[in-house]
Amino acid sequence: MRTERGSATVEMVVLAPVLMSLLLFVVFAGRSTQATAQIRHAVDQGARAASMVRPERMAEVGRLTVLEDLRNNGDPCAHVVVNVAVDDESPTRTVLVEVECEISLNGLQLLSLGRRIIEARSIEVIDVWRVDG
Repeated sequence: MRTERGSATVEMVVLAPVLMSLLLFVVFAGRSTQATAQIRHAVDQGARAASMVRPERMAEVGRLTVLEDLRNNGDPCAHVVVNVAVDDESPTRTVLVEVECEISLNGLQLLSLGRRIIEARSIEVIDVWRVDG
């Protein structure tokens, strides 16, 4: 008659890496979702701030607002690129803010994931009555 001694230990040794990988993947998915929301919020704030200043300051204010918002909300990016463009040719003048963020994978190196880049963009109509003097 065979005994089952040690089978639970063997099962745990086999399942532990799988469970750890699953847990790390859940953390990665949560971090990605949270980073996406933070980046969308930052890009909206940057576009709104840029739409309320003089045209020569729009690029600087939009960029600084995005970076400050990301820093204040946990800075999910390992590398961030911010672009601000003004559309002066259409009848309704607008400002476009685009953000490209590489999500920080600190603590998730065991998953061996590649780079995860999130992009967001926001367009705001330039408020001609609220532009600072």
